Amino acid sequence: MLSFGDRGVLGEPGIQALASTAGHQRDQRSRPSVRSMSEKLASARRISCLVRDYAELTKARITALIVLTAWCGYFFGAHKSGISAWSAGLFHALLGVALVSSGTAALNEVLECDVDSRMRRTAQRPLPAGRMSRRQAGIAGLLLTLGGSMYLAISANPFTGLLVFFTALVYLAAYTPLKRMSPICTFVGAFPGAMPVALGWTAVRGRLEMETLILFAIMFVWQFPHFLSIAWLYREDYARGDIRMLPVVAPDGKSTLWRILAYSAALIPVSILPVVTGMAGRVYLVGAVLLGAALLRFSYGMVLPQLPATAPASKPHARRLLQATIVYLPLLFALMMANSRP
Repeated sequence: MLSFGDRGVLGEPGIQALASTAGHQRDQRSRPSVRSMSEKLASARRISCLVRDYAELTKARITALIVLTAWCGYFFGAHKSGISAWSAGLFHALLGVALVSSGTAALNEVLECDVDSRMRRTAQRPLPAGRMSRRQAGIAGLLLTLGGSMYLAISANPFTGLLVFFTALVYLAAYTPLKRMSPICTFVGAFPGAMPVALGWTAVRGRLEMETLILFAIMFVWQFPHFLSIAWLYREDYARGDIRMLPVVAPDGKSTLWRILAYSAALIPVSILPVVTGMAGRVYLVGAVLLGAALLRFSYGMVLPQLPATAPASKPHARRLLQATIVYLPLLFALMMANSRP
């Protein structure tokens, strides 16, 4: 009688063959699992890259700032109407503004693809880098712009829908081509740039009023030290892209510096107009004057060295001013909302 002590019926070679067959079967079963995991990881990576590309195409960070300013306009519009500033209307207004802002940014990148490819800071955007086609970006931009305009017309009121569409049109048809022609593009671009806060207001009120113009004026004036500091900081890049910003066409920098100083100074009286009209109280008044003085100090710090735009030593001053403008606007609006009057 055979026993396991006799190595069983198969014997040692048979056991090895059986083990080899079982291992091969396990490998066959595990290979599809490993392949499936790799495919899932590759798919997740592609989705992640696509999300990043669309976020860059639609300039998600700039859109976030635009939405915040629209929120301020909605807040004061609701305040005047005696309704809650946290109603469903706020969601509809901010979503509509975000859609149109994203779509306009995408269409702008379609129009400026060739320019972006020549500038270092924009060469890796989805279109110039070849990760997305103009057709794909154009369709996305049109759908977002038109869809957002219609959404606001339906969810808020037709006036706001028309106003946001006109804002996008001015940005794309006037500001964008003017960037290659004349420094006046900064002035023209300040009009659509200041509209989000007005759109927030009209989403509630359905019309333009004195308070709307005051909020618009703050945004309008603020843009000059902000965008001129950007133009100064990236002057060489703009020159490569043939963008006719003021520091490019006037490299001595004098005209740019005095505009920065003048608009920064003008921002102080403009920013206290909400107190004059009863939109905000004394706490805001003190805060607005202090914030304005701080911004003026950064502007003066850029003007004082009297360096040309071509001087590398002028870049840190421009960067500090840019950072100051980024901090200034949300703080000013937050303070205005916190100290608003009924």
